[in-house]
Amino acid sequence: MEEKIDIWLVGNTGLRNPNRIQEGFKAFANSPYVGKLRGKENEIGFMNFLNDQGIIQNEAGKDTSGSHARKWRLMFSKNGFIYPQVKKKDGDQDELGQLDDITPFGRAFLKADTYPAVQECYLRALSVEQFAMPDGNSYFSPLRWILAIMLELERRTGSSEITRIEFALWGHTTNPSYSIEKVVDNILDLRIRRKQAPSKRNFDKKEVAERGKHYDKKSDNFLDYSDMNMRYLRISGVLQRKGRGMIIVPAKHILAEKLAKSTSNEESIMIQYKRLCEGAELPTDNLDTAKALLNDLMKQMKERHILFDISDLPLNTATEINIARKSLENLLSQTDEIQYAKEQCNQWQEIADYMELLIRGGGKRTYDDDNVIEVPKDETPAYLEWILWRASLAIDHMVNKPYEVRGFKLDSDFLPVSAAGGGKGDLYCEFNDFTILTEVTMSTSSRQEAMEGEPVRRHVSDAVLKYDKPVYGMFIAVKIDTNTAETFRHGIWYARGDLKQKLDIVPLTLAQYREYFMAMFRTGHANPEKLRELILLCETRRDILNAPGWKEYIGNAIDEKIKRMEQHGCLVKEEKKLVIAPGTLVYSPIAGKGQVIAIEVSLPKCQTKSAKFPYLNEIPEELNIDPDGRKVKHDRFGEGMIFAYVIAFKNTIISLSWEEISKITI
Repeated sequence: MEEKIDIWLVGNTGLRNPNRIQEGFKAFANSPYVGKLRGKENEIGFMNFLNDQGIIQNEAGKDTSGSHARKWRLMFSKNGFIYPQVKKKDGDQDELGQLDDITPFGRAFLKADTYPAVQECYLRALSVEQFAMPDGNSYFSPLRWILAIMLELERRTGSSEITRIEFALWGHTTNPSYSIEKVVDNILDLRIRRKQAPSKRNFDKKEVAERGKHYDKKSDNFLDYSDMNMRYLRISGVLQRKGRGMIIVPAKHILAEKLAKSTSNEESIMIQYKRLCEGAELPTDNLDTAKALLNDLMKQMKERHILFDISDLPLNTATEINIARKSLENLLSQTDEIQYAKEQCNQWQEIADYMELLIRGGGKRTYDDDNVIEVPKDETPAYLEWILWRASLAIDHMVNKPYEVRGFKLDSDFLPVSAAGGGKGDLYCEFNDFTILTEVTMSTSSRQEAMEGEPVRRHVSDAVLKYDKPVYGMFIAVKIDTNTAETFRHGIWYARGDLKQKLDIVPLTLAQYREYFMAMFRTGHANPEKLRELILLCETRRDILNAPGWKEYIGNAIDEKIKRMEQHGCLVKEEKKLVIAPGTLVYSPIAGKGQVIAIEVSLPKCQTKSAKFPYLNEIPEELNIDPDGRKVKHDRFGEGMIFAYVIAFKNTIISLSWEEISKITI
């Protein structure tokens, strides 16, 4: 086609993640800027307000013009959450509503308290035909248009999948003024030629350059805008990720068909705006369509052998039917998440790669032209929780469900929507014999202790009271502030009734955890017991070292444990050749966690024939211990032999032989 190419934008490159919009809109709704988002003073004021609320990070006042505020305002109005500006040629502003005031649909969006409810709001907004067609007389919906393309692809190939390069060149560069048959012809031609190309990257560059001849802006926009546009389209819930492209969600296929039947209309923009601001109707608002969608979903669940029962739910109206359907969709989502969890043990290298990106503060890693992982720089807190959740799933053996472990929301592609809210811990991993509560933060400054010290201890304390089994805390950050380490070194918390608790919380850098995580998988020891061993090992010296010393010890202890795991595959075998160190931490399945506090030594030349020596902090000055870990030489009584170690457990003190203790050392 020789006509000029334009790229439509359903999102904004300055606000690439639509999942952030609701938290920003909630802040806006409680701000003094409702209905007052115009003018430099208000724009800068609202931008600073978003920055103060932690919604955006305006680094060192980098933006002084208020452009951040304008980007958020655009997304609020484009989705119908606030009244958009009506041009004089299109009508009177008063006929629609006060400019930038919250609309009825915006109020509904504020009340959307589940992710499916949020998705439905975006679906209603994206279904409105408010994008101008080239003729200037009609409007179209990019979502409806893309669904029509994908359904035509499915009709011809058996799959609705559209790849990233296909979307970039023939998706968001087209509209209903194009022949859908010819658009799909071009996509399939591109697909065949790309499959035969020896270098996909070079092929894509040439195709972008060729298509770019008809585009008067940067050709980089083809791919850059496609990633953002696809992300906004996917939040409708009708589409989901497939590789770097998209596919229609099977459970929403009938809905997709209904939406694609109409892609454009000639009604005025004022009518579209009114529809948008009131909350556009969906096919599912119709009783027959709602029934068809529910029946199709039940059929799919039966084919997958997923048990369900909605016999107690009323099904008389479209609203009641949609409530029943959403309950089944939630069950389907949980089933898919369980399957996703089972796959994580085979994804451990990718998980480690995500951790590396987080350590760098975000970025991309490209495996090949069609496989890329990315951590957006402004979403690192959410991705940190998410990747440690995935790491926990990879280690496996949890008795709670994967969706019970996390406190954050996932989208339909199992990517994080946002970080978990306050009030509870980040990750609760419950195993048969113990529970590990993992808390994470991207904070690295001295504020880390102020923000995390109290909540983390409180959450671990609550978990100790909740679970009838040992609870361990892992605090993971890119960098551990020394004051944070000092707080967790003491680990004291007073629960209700002044119940004093000594909490087990170990601070680890993400790099330390990553190395240990990879070592567990490399050596075939990826199991929760190895995580507990790590925590107990790191605790060994916390009571006798200051915070800087404890941080250094943790780093050295992890390095040493990894070496032993990789050299011998089993830590215990190597330790049989070593001296049992003062204060060694042990774990008994019966008595729990304990620590060496003394040794009992046989000394034939001593009148009592044996003696007990303190052995918590250091080797007694009067003793030299042989490298075999048993023979000793006393300055006065000569040679002897260690025959027992005194272990202090929580509720008892007992003596164990060298053979016995060597089997339970951490």
